Amino acid sequence: MNKLVVQLLTLLCKIDWKKLFIIVATTRIIVLIIQVTLSSRSNSSQVKLAHELHYWSSPHISPLPSTTFNSSSHVLKGVQISKTKPRPSRKSKRERKSRVDELFVSLPNPRPQTPPTPLQKYMSSLSPVDALMYAKNELKHAQVLTEDSDLYAPIFKNVTLFKRSYELMELMLKVYIYEDGHRPIFHQPHLSGIYASEGWFMKLLQENKQFVTKDAARAHLFYLPYSARQLQQALYVQGSHNLAPLSFFLRDYVNSLASKYPFWNRTRGTDHFLVACHDWGPYTLKEHAELLNNTIKALCNADLSEGIFKPEKDISFPETSIRTPKRPHRNIGGGLRVSQRPFLAFFAGNMHGRVRPMLLKHWHNKDEKMRIYGPLPRTKMPYIQHMKSSKFCICPMGFEVNSPRIVEAIYYECVPVIIADHFVPPLDAVLDWTAFSVVVAENDIPKLKEILEAIPLRRYLVMLGNLKMLQRHFLWNFRPVKYDLFHMVLHSIWLTRLNQIQIPE
Repeated sequence: MNKLVVQLLTLLCKIDWKKLFIIVATTRIIVLIIQVTLSSRSNSSQVKLAHELHYWSSPHISPLPSTTFNSSSHVLKGVQISKTKPRPSRKSKRERKSRVDELFVSLPNPRPQTPPTPLQKYMSSLSPVDALMYAKNELKHAQVLTEDSDLYAPIFKNVTLFKRSYELMELMLKVYIYEDGHRPIFHQPHLSGIYASEGWFMKLLQENKQFVTKDAARAHLFYLPYSARQLQQALYVQGSHNLAPLSFFLRDYVNSLASKYPFWNRTRGTDHFLVACHDWGPYTLKEHAELLNNTIKALCNADLSEGIFKPEKDISFPETSIRTPKRPHRNIGGGLRVSQRPFLAFFAGNMHGRVRPMLLKHWHNKDEKMRIYGPLPRTKMPYIQHMKSSKFCICPMGFEVNSPRIVEAIYYECVPVIIADHFVPPLDAVLDWTAFSVVVAENDIPKLKEILEAIPLRRYLVMLGNLKMLQRHFLWNFRPVKYDLFHMVLHSIWLTRLNQIQIPE
């Protein structure tokens, strides 16, 4: 054993440790250089591939035709819409918060892929027109729905028609979204405030994998992905009272699509749709006759008296006021029991338009049960608590016929009282508003208390119960769920498209 140890020590002493260290270090340096070289080549290939993919996926807008539809000598010139807005030098806390809300987008979790059914395979083999005719024929022969655990029939005009058309939408609807157009007017959803609805719909449709297709040849509908609110912020000159620049911009945008793609001219825009919640949304369409008259319009400002909104083909779009985009369901529900609601009616808001001053004139400080204010005094209970403590919530028109108070009343379980002549209630094609709301003519404001007190308690309780069942259909969800507001709006657009189809006798 001792001899073995002595031999081992002798061997170690003979090794040239300095040369061995140099050899090992040199070997490690060579290996490291080889690894870096290979990694650099791999990254270079990936970057090149990414650039190629970006190039082929980027929209290339062709020049406008020399003679545009509805051309005007007053075409807006020199308007540049950049992809990013110039950053102001100073920002208040509220402005910074608003910008954060705009950029807040929550990507949905990927859905598990399920193999297509034989019916889905058959539907995908049909052309869009043949598929629409098949769906229209299915609606004509839909079996009467007697019971459904998912739907509450009393709040629908025709629950059978709604159910079957919704199933067909899930089965076959494909929407093509134009990639043309730069931010902030296009493709940039705004998720807070009283015009948030158009932003939420844009966000959820652009993220959707079920209904959106990249193949325009398979599309049943074509979406114009602009925001009326962002259009107003980008192009309107404060104090000018001039909407012409906004109208000319949309006219030229549609003309560019018509010159670049065959889809608009094929139907003159009847299978295209837009979604606009800003009050000015309808008025910005006037410079393009086909955009105004043919396109399916989902508008919050659903005013029959203007002649722009056409109930046979347009959709009254719900106006939802979202205070916190990260928590869109905040404070929803929780209305007090009827016996614990001390107020008959409640309203608070600015004195916009012709109706609200009349409401204040007749009912402000006139009756303890009628809580009618201008701007809500700070000494009073919070706005939302007022709604939850009232039997009826007054929803008078402002500058325009629409009001976010209608959906707020649904959220906070307070039966809405709509005072706006010529207004078409949201999603009126499918929902029966007599089941959960009251409509009062503007001239009947002096009799408002009398009208509300004449509603029997039993009838009121039914309306309140219906209202609670309605809530789920007016909710925005980060990941859309069946029958929520995203699907309800999309279904109404889909139903309008089906109604355009004529089946030969």
